[in-house]
Order: sequence, then C-alpha cells, then structure tokens
Amino acid sequence: MPTGIEVTKQALDDFKKIQKYMLLARKENAVETYAELKDEYLTIKALLQASGVNMTDIDKIKE
Repeated sequence: MPTGIEVTKQALDDFKKIQKYMLLARKENAVETYAELKDEYLTIKALLQASGVNMTDIDKIKE
C-alpha cells in the first residue's frame, strides 16, 4: 500500500506530464485534445491542493 507521500509524488509527476501535453496541444491548436487533458489536469490539481501542495510555482497553465 503506497504512503501519502508516494501518492503525492505520483500525482506531481502526472501533473507535470499533463501540463506538458496541454501546452503542446495548445501550441498545435488541438482543441479536443486540450479539453480532454484539462479534465485530467483539474482532477490532479484538486488532489494536490487537498494534499496541501502549494500550486503557485508549479502550475504553468494557471486555469
């Protein structure tokens, strides 16, 4: 069973990856892809915020 810190680290890794793909989708004007990624982004962001992670410096999308 993973610890809280392991879950948070995985969520941070996923958040970083999702942001990278969102920025690429935005650059390529891939509207549908961006919308799907945004759903995942919001879910992971909510999890990280509930875990007490300060999103100020790591959130590149700012939505």
